[in-house]
Amino acid sequence: MTVKPTPPVDAWSKPYWTAAQEHRLILQFCPDCQHHVFYPRLYCPHCDGERLAWVEASGRGVVYTFTVVRNNAPSAFSADLPFVIAVVRLAEGVQMMTNIVGCDPAEVYMEMPVEVVFEKLNEAITLPKFRPVNKDSKG
Repeated sequence: MTVKPTPPVDAWSKPYWTAAQEHRLILQFCPDCQHHVFYPRLYCPHCDGERLAWVEASGRGVVYTFTVVRNNAPSAFSADLPFVIAVVRLAEGVQMMTNIVGCDPAEVYMEMPVEVVFEKLNEAITLPKFRPVNKDSKG
């Protein structure tokens, strides 16, 4: 059985991954230009500011774009087929690549409201993923 690859954890992304283990979604925020930033970086991509701080994200967004993976070469992801890879636009304005879970892939659509959920891969990595928001969701 092939092991799924895991994202690298470096000094500037460690707070993000630690928060994910705690089932919290955090983003960087630049106090100089007032922009949220994702993915974790050393400098603000909007103004080159060096004072990026971590802030709690709402965990809400919409599907910006997506694809349904129905088949692929044998890999560690074969057992997950079919699955949805999406770009979610968070309420804070940033976009992140993720998976849509908790629904049939055929039910996913553009601008679908979603909320964050977390999947523990191992002791070091918990992945933020997103599921459709429904009337039973809090918020």
